[in-house]
Amino acid sequence: MPRSSSVAEPLFLRPPVTLPVTDGSRFAVRRVWCVGRNYAEHIREMGNDVREPPFFFAKPADAVVGGNGTLPFPPKTSDFHHEIELVVAIGRDGVDIPVDAALAHVFGYAAGLDMTRRDLQASAKKAGKPWEMAKGFDHSAPIGAIAPAAEIGHPVSGAITLRVNGHERQRGDLADQIWSVPEIISNLSSLVELKAGDLIMTGTPAGVGPVQRGDVLEGEIAGIGTVRTTIS
Repeated sequence: MPRSSSVAEPLFLRPPVTLPVTDGSRFAVRRVWCVGRNYAEHIREMGNDVREPPFFFAKPADAVVGGNGTLPFPPKTSDFHHEIELVVAIGRDGVDIPVDAALAHVFGYAAGLDMTRRDLQASAKKAGKPWEMAKGFDHSAPIGAIAPAAEIGHPVSGAITLRVNGHERQRGDLADQIWSVPEIISNLSSLVELKAGDLIMTGTPAGVGPVQRGDVLEGEIAGIGTVRTTIS
């Protein structure tokens, strides 16, 4: 008679979260970092001071979803907001990266949406509590295909827009960012070691607002790509 065993069966291992690359390959996502308040007009619309050092928050990797499908309306909110953002995909490890060396760590760029439960964020801010449940919930980071920097370079300007049901809601320019991509990478890498697979969402221009079930969101960053999702 075989001996009984108290050893548990191996846990099911989920495949890594990946995003499509425009060359047909896949980019495996490790971590997702987000920059707060990086466009002056958005800072003003949220009632904050314009110039301050960049600050960061995080989303779990499995909050990332390919940006061309449906996005379920999340629970526990009545004020669900869109935020169109430039996403930087890191392709090379580094810590304390100098500004003038930062772009060598970039694999590519994409358009993404930092979806936000604004009412939960407002409550957390008022109480001095963390933002995780406002920012890091399931499906909160739809991201389009990554365009490799080897193909498109490192854009420093270009229109960044978002339409909801065909009507423009957000419009800005990458040149309007308070902190440039190299500055963001340098600053963030002084706090954590960046690794290949990390994503950095770099902030949103003005015009954020609520969405409802059935809304179609279409974001575009000139020279980089698009992101599209339908709220279900």
